[in-house]
Amino acid sequence: MKILLVEDEPDLSEVVSAYLEHNGYNVEVAANGREAVDKAFDNAYDAILMDIMMPVMDGIEALGEIRKSGNITPILLLTAKTEVEDRIRGLDAGADDYLTKPFAMGELLARVRSMTRRNSDYHSDVLILEDVKFDTKTGTLSSKNSIRLASKEAMMMELFMHNPGKGFARTEIYDHVWKDEDEDIEIVDMYISFLQGKLKSIGAKLVIETDESDKYMIHLQG
Repeated sequence: MKILLVEDEPDLSEVVSAYLEHNGYNVEVAANGREAVDKAFDNAYDAILMDIMMPVMDGIEALGEIRKSGNITPILLLTAKTEVEDRIRGLDAGADDYLTKPFAMGELLARVRSMTRRNSDYHSDVLILEDVKFDTKTGTLSSKNSIRLASKEAMMMELFMHNPGKGFARTEIYDHVWKDEDEDIEIVDMYISFLQGKLKSIGAKLVIETDESDKYMIHLQG
C-alpha cells in the first residue's frame, strides 16, 4: 500500500517513514500542505497522514482542497493536544480520523490499518466510468458488450477506474499487481496491451494511453 506522509518536521517525518516502510508500506513525503495537494492530484494513495500545523498551507486547508477535488482517500490528521478546535474543523472538512502528538508508533499503524480496511469495505463491487462498467467480483468489463478479465487484468482495471485521470508509472502498476512476484517489468506493457484490446473489443470510449510523463492513465478517447 502507498501512503503520503505530510509532515514539516524532518526528524519526525524520517522516523515515521522508516517505521511504516518497515511494516510493508510504500511511503512518499511532503513537507507542506501545498505540496500535499499537488501530490494528491497527481498520484493515487491508499492513505494520507497529514500534520495540521505546517508552512505554506496548513493541513486543514490542504484537506479541504483534496476533498473538493472528489478525492476520497482516507486521511488521518496529526495534531497537538491543544488543537481541539482544529481537530473538529478537520473532521468537519472530511478527515477520517486524528491522532494527537506525541503518539505511539503502534497506535499510528493500527489507525492506518483501520482506515484502509474501512475504505476497502466501502468500495462498490461495480465501478462505472463514462460508458464502461466493471464488476470487480466477476471480473466482467462491459460497454456495448461484455468480456471477462483475467485476475491480473482485473487488478489493473480496478486501479485505473478508481483513479481516473491519474497517471501511473510502470513501477507503480507492477508493485500494485505483481508485488513480490518474480516477473520482468516489461510484463506491465504486455498486460496494458491486453486491456487496451479488451476495451476496444467491447466498444468502449475509454482508452488507456501514456501521458506526457510516459505514465499510463485511463481517459475518454478524443
